[in-house]
Amino acid sequence: MPYKNKVTHSIEIKELLHFADRTITAKKGTYLFQEGMDAEELYLIISGKVQISKVTKDGRELALRICGENDICGELTLFTEAPKYLLSALVLDEGEIVAIKKDVIEREIFQNPSLAFEFMKWMSDHFRKTQTKFRDLVLNGKKGALFSTLIRMTNSYGVKKTDGILIDLPLTNQELANFCGTSRESTNRILNDLKRGGIISIKKGKIIIHDLDYLKAEIGCENCPAVFCNIE
Repeated sequence: MPYKNKVTHSIEIKELLHFADRTITAKKGTYLFQEGMDAEELYLIISGKVQISKVTKDGRELALRICGENDICGELTLFTEAPKYLLSALVLDEGEIVAIKKDVIEREIFQNPSLAFEFMKWMSDHFRKTQTKFRDLVLNGKKGALFSTLIRMTNSYGVKKTDGILIDLPLTNQELANFCGTSRESTNRILNDLKRGGIISIKKGKIIIHDLDYLKAEIGCENCPAVFCNIE
């Protein structure tokens, strides 16, 4: 069974489906949007997975979150003049996504107090998640950043097994490094140390965490609720 219960949006936010401008069958490896493009739409994910990331001037990628069912992306452009997307949205798993015009959502937020409240609450939770991620990346170093990412992934994609928690999301070491803001070589080295210590194992591209308490102790984990400590 899943290690955590996914928190879904309220009925009010789901009602945004009524204002959908178009439905997209998103193919793996394509982009919903890329940073710098004119921002005219927000996206509500019905199925599939989308990775939100930032690419630096020197070509390094920092993956910020993975959006799944009922998640919204492209929201940072609301209530701004001549907005452009600040991040990129890469489709990881094929799925169905609805696009909603930015001005339509802005109008509904003004006219619907319940929707405005839910949007504010959702944005507040989203900012808190982002702040804790950057805190871990900045304060804990390369090793701590990886440990924090693994903990978050158990909360998002963890499945309890007899010998630990399976992160049910296949990732290459480079993709994992992108979430930590580190190089693939550093990630390889730290993962190998964890494997030798029996803390984790890797089977068919998926990581099994055998000693989650070790990872938490190493970074002084505050045991935040899973709703904030996740990769979504």
